[in-house]
Amino acid sequence: MIIIGYISYQKHNLKIFMKEKWLLWASELQSIAQAGLTFSADRYDLDRYEKIRNIVVEILHEYTEIDHKKIRELFASETGYQTPKVDVRASVFKDDKILMIKEKVDGAWALPGGWADVNTSVRESAIRECCEEAGAVVKPKRIIAIHLANKHNNPYFPFTIYKIFVECELVENSFKENTETMDAQFFEAEKLPELSFERNTPDQIKMCFEAKKCELFETIFD
Repeated sequence: MIIIGYISYQKHNLKIFMKEKWLLWASELQSIAQAGLTFSADRYDLDRYEKIRNIVVEILHEYTEIDHKKIRELFASETGYQTPKVDVRASVFKDDKILMIKEKVDGAWALPGGWADVNTSVRESAIRECCEEAGAVVKPKRIIAIHLANKHNNPYFPFTIYKIFVECELVENSFKENTETMDAQFFEAEKLPELSFERNTPDQIKMCFEAKKCELFETIFD
C-alpha cells in the first residue's frame, strides 16, 4: 500500500495523471527498459535500456514533483519482466451493510485490502488484510470482479494494477488499533462515507452490494 499512500499525499501534483497519454507512454517505456535490462546480454544495449529508464524517472519527476529517489524506489527499481501489480479488496457484509476501514494516510474510507504479497494466494491476502486492517475474521467465498485500476480508479497510475474484489463471509470482527487504519465500520449502500477513490469508487462499492444480493452474480472482467 506504500505507493497508494504516497500518491494520496501528492494529489495536487498528480492531477495531470488523469488519462494523459504521456503517462501511458512513460509506463510503456519503463516496461521496455525493464525487460531489456532483464534479458539483454550486450553491455551497450544494457546502457541504452538504463538510459531509457532514467528518462522515464526524469519525466515522472518533472510532471509530478515526486523526487527521483522515491520514483526509483516505487516504480523504477524492479527487476525481471514487468507484470501487473495485484490489489486485493474484500467485500464483507453484516446485516446488509458493508465493512469499510478508515485509512490513516488520507482519512478516507475503503474496503479492507492492499497489495498481494509474494507466495500468497488471493484468498490468503483477503484474509490477512481483513484481519490486519479491520480486526475481522473472514472466509473468502468468490471473486466478484477483476478490474484494471486505470479504467476505474483515480489518480491514473504509472503502472498496471489489477484490483481483485473478493466476497467474504464474516465470522467475527473486533477492530484493533494498527499502523494503517483509524477505524472500521459497516455502512449502508445509501450512507457511504467519504471514499478513498484510488482504492475504491462508488460504482465498485455498488457492484459489491449487487453481488451480495445475487447468488448467481457473474464475475466481472475488464
